[in-house]
Amino acid sequence: MRFWIVGAMVALGSGAPVRLAGQQGPSDVGALAWMAGCWRLEVRGRITDEQWMAPRGGLMLGMSRTVVRDTAREWEHLQIGPRDGRLVYVARPSGQAETMFPVEALADSGVTFGNPAHDFPQRIRYRPIGADSLVARIEGQQGGRTRGIDFPMRRVACVDPGSR
Repeated sequence: MRFWIVGAMVALGSGAPVRLAGQQGPSDVGALAWMAGCWRLEVRGRITDEQWMAPRGGLMLGMSRTVVRDTAREWEHLQIGPRDGRLVYVARPSGQAETMFPVEALADSGVTFGNPAHDFPQRIRYRPIGADSLVARIEGQQGGRTRGIDFPMRRVACVDPGSR
């Protein structure tokens, strides 16, 4: 199993990430190949689709759209790639300014990106559940309280026959 803890680097005093021998580093987007594809969450007439291109050229591009009763309510452009020697998740939600979330932890069991200066969320996590599901989670402080929202998604075909 590969595991990186990037946020703990200062505590280790070296300034360099700790790496288990023979494993990928915190800037290797290839470690997130399991995220590639199309994912869907359907709850009470609300459909969220998220799609990630496979890692290529050191970059993954993604997009997300939430539709409620045939009306697009939210959308987001996403990017994961290396900056300053580690992976960074860049989100551009619904036409707003982009926000960067550097990687905090990367393991076979998932990835966590964080930006404590952001309003909400301060953390974004993705965790695979077998080959056909994943859970995306956003969390952080909001209004003085800790808040977390899980988005359990299932893998779907990238071309929706009902949309033609």
